[in-house]
Amino acid sequence: MAFINVQNASFRYDGKEVVRDLQFAVERGDYLCVVGENGSGKSTLVKGLLGLKAPSSGSISFEEGLRAREIGYLPQQKDSQRDFPASVQEVVLSGTLNSLGLRPFYTKKQREIAQAQLICVGLTELKNASFRDLSGGQQQRALLARALAATQKLIILDEPISGLDPLATAEMYRLIQHVNRDHGVTVIMVSHDPHAAAHEAKHILHLDNKQLFFGSAADYRKSEIGKRFLGGEAK
Repeated sequence: MAFINVQNASFRYDGKEVVRDLQFAVERGDYLCVVGENGSGKSTLVKGLLGLKAPSSGSISFEEGLRAREIGYLPQQKDSQRDFPASVQEVVLSGTLNSLGLRPFYTKKQREIAQAQLICVGLTELKNASFRDLSGGQQQRALLARALAATQKLIILDEPISGLDPLATAEMYRLIQHVNRDHGVTVIMVSHDPHAAAHEAKHILHLDNKQLFFGSAADYRKSEIGKRFLGGEAK
């Protein structure tokens, strides 16, 4: 069985179908990029994968043993969220909240998990710094560490490079590749950067209120929809 299996899934808002007939599978250890224009259904699909919105028809199923609380999530960042008054370490620790249960304090294990993820994203020297004082790239790395503190199985990243400068963008892509390739974490990333997506990911899902393409990144670059979206690129 696939790690995630989406079968003929459609979603509605207020009786209006916003995305339909999604049919794809994500294997354990995969790196899937979801691309498409604004309003194409990408955010709705993310809500479906997170269990926040049920399909109006069809189904989304997960491999036995994967629970919703084991999905790490890096949402799109709004300006108001960048002014969060907490330390970097506190932000990353909050990723372990789902495993806190009824305990009022973080355990030693949870602190060790947070520390390991701070090391992974290169922010150990800034762990006591205020999150609001970090650069945009550093904030995104901290939020990636928070998502990884929640799970080592699956992370969903919604526009993780939005608003970043070229150097910070390159560093985020490097870190995402690292956790996928070297740690075996399955990655699903929504991206507004199709060129990078086509070269970074293993598979591409292209939406336009329906599924236009699902397959390998190499096949996407050669496909008609891929070449149109990438401006003729077919390498």
